[in-house]
Amino acid sequence: MSNTHSHRIVVGVDGSESSVDALRYAARMAKALDEPLHVVTTWTAPPIDPYLAIEWSPAEFAREALDESIQGAFAGNPPHDLTSEVLLGSAARTLIGLSDSASMLVLGSRGHGGFVGLLLGSVSAACAEHAHCPVLIVHTKKTVDTESAPSSSDEDLNP
Repeated sequence: MSNTHSHRIVVGVDGSESSVDALRYAARMAKALDEPLHVVTTWTAPPIDPYLAIEWSPAEFAREALDESIQGAFAGNPPHDLTSEVLLGSAARTLIGLSDSASMLVLGSRGHGGFVGLLLGSVSAACAEHAHCPVLIVHTKKTVDTESAPSSSDEDLNP
């Protein structure tokens, strides 16, 4: 672990609702701490037939997801000191590497993929375990369907 932390907050996004919520929260943290915000999306080359991928670029797809995440989080008005970057590599490994020069790493609790119902995604869990700076994992607020949710009364709360 290095002691050469720069003063920036790094946030990983993948286009999921959870990562956009993390981006919004990271922006509030960056403003409160007077630190720049650095937004990162990663990509890897999927194992596909190259003849099928002539028109598709995973790097361009990642850039679009990053741009859409920033647009979704800030409605066209991002913080003035926001920088963004698309990097080749696995999300967890890349973000852990970036954490070595960050004051904080911010992630959503669940990204795209994975198993619904897990408390943490594999990327956020790996970063929480191995990052070289504090890690903030933002949980997306869940809405409850009031018609299907069990009701509680004072009798339910008092055994």
